[in-house]
Amino acid sequence: MIDESGYIDEDAKYRIRVGWQKWRNASGVLCDKKIPLRLKGRVYHMVLRSALLYGVKCWSIKKTQIQKLMVAEMRMS
Repeated sequence: MIDESGYIDEDAKYRIRVGWQKWRNASGVLCDKKIPLRLKGRVYHMVLRSALLYGVKCWSIKKTQIQKLMVAEMRMS
C-alpha cells in the first residue's frame, strides 16, 4: 500500500496492527508460565515477527518507520 506521495506509512501502520492482532491471538501461549521459554521464543519468531515484518524487504523504508516497527516489536516481547 503506497500512497500518492510514494511512502509506505499506511502499510507500516497496517503491519503493526496485524502484529498486535497475532500477539493477542498468541498471548495465551506467550503469557503461560508452564510453557518453556524456548518454545515461546519459537512461537514469537514464527508467528509474530513474521506477521509484523512481512514484505519489509521490498520497502523503501525511512528511519521513522523503522523506529515504529522496532517500538512495536519491543513492546510485544
